[in-house]
Amino acid sequence: MSDCQSLNHSSWDCKHHVVFIPKYRKKVILGQIKQYLGAIIRKLAEQKESQI
Repeated sequence: MSDCQSLNHSSWDCKHHVVFIPKYRKKVILGQIKQYLGAIIRKLAEQKESQI
């Protein structure tokens, strides 16, 4: 049996799940910090051969 989960329209094999929840759900990750974090996350995804 496969480890993949699926629905009618998609299938996936999720190994990592990352959630950012700022206190009070305010938009606090802005500007250069947002771009910097985005670049880091994309690099990590490339290293793991994952898609975002």
